Amino acid sequence: MSPSPRIKGWCPGAWRPMATGDGLLVRVRPPLGELSREQVLALCDAAETYGSGLIELTSRANLQLRGVTDESWPPLMAFLVEHQLVSDDPEAERQPQLMLAPAWQKGDDTHTIARLLQARGSELAAMPGKVGIAIDAGKAPVLGDSAADFRIERSTEGSLLVRADGYAQGTAVSDTEAAVEQLIRLTHWFVATGGWASGRMRRHTVPLPDWAPADTAPAAPGEKLALGEHGEGMVVGLPFGRVAAETLRESVSPTNGSQTSISAVQVTPWRRLLLKDCDTLPAVDGLIRHNSDPRLAMDACPGAPSCEQASVATQPLAEKLSGWVEGAVHISGCAKSCARRAPADVCLVGQAGRFNVVVNGGADSTPIKTGLTESEVVGFLRKLSENS
Repeated sequence: MSPSPRIKGWCPGAWRPMATGDGLLVRVRPPLGELSREQVLALCDAAETYGSGLIELTSRANLQLRGVTDESWPPLMAFLVEHQLVSDDPEAERQPQLMLAPAWQKGDDTHTIARLLQARGSELAAMPGKVGIAIDAGKAPVLGDSAADFRIERSTEGSLLVRADGYAQGTAVSDTEAAVEQLIRLTHWFVATGGWASGRMRRHTVPLPDWAPADTAPAAPGEKLALGEHGEGMVVGLPFGRVAAETLRESVSPTNGSQTSISAVQVTPWRRLLLKDCDTLPAVDGLIRHNSDPRLAMDACPGAPSCEQASVATQPLAEKLSGWVEGAVHISGCAKSCARRAPADVCLVGQAGRFNVVVNGGADSTPIKTGLTESEVVGFLRKLSENS
């Protein structure tokens, strides 16, 4: 097992940026998981003017700007507030993260519940900073592999249910308002029974209260958004969740004469963007446009030197392994495992400047090989592939 990384116990935001190896990391939560075309263009300008020009899409469907300095952070915040990318109230950032199932439509249950929670956000209990809420009320849940502590989903019978993370089943509710009421009540139960000490719902060992029986099964999981044409527009992928601001700008506002009709961009926790009302897939370098692209099966954190906890560079190795290592591949700069929550077929974990190799596990699993250089990892995995 790899040594434990330093867990900060809170998630960075815009008003509370985190110092990393390449400067301050500023995280933007798109309201309802969606930004207008104008907001996307403003975000690109912000990344280039006040940061490194790189934008990241996280596994919790947030957007991150890297390379911000102590000097550039104040004008950056003024710019983000001006373009309604960040609330002018720092306390609003302390409310739990809302992750919406992508491709929601105005007036559907996912959208309605999210708006109700926005209106009643002050009624939620004050909880640890990493606690999140998934609103996944489409025909079939799609956010099951994404980190969330409380979930609103569709049941096998078609009704709504509220489910606490760590439980396979949830509590059936009658409608959207009842779902929000049940969720608010659960957050207060969580805090009252030691939730701050547990940190996350999946680590909370107190049995659920009688009024929240885990007796209703969620519907079978649905499919993630496929790349290419979609009923709401076009879906594109970001290699390892990263995109240059100039690439994203060209995707939503091309300068090469091609015409697009993009109205907004929805974020996903799968390193994919839904370009709403787009009728032509952007022919821009730096995006993934095909479902067969092997990088879609790979998760790699920023790694060194971007992250101060990482002891190895992850992105170059990810590019080298892309296309010939079968199955899901996870490359983590440390044992913290930020890029992927679920186990992977192959997991490479940085430790003291070298890599440990885990098969069918996560960054905290016992490795089958330790202390390899990047070139030794490539050779070891080739031999492993030949012998399998």
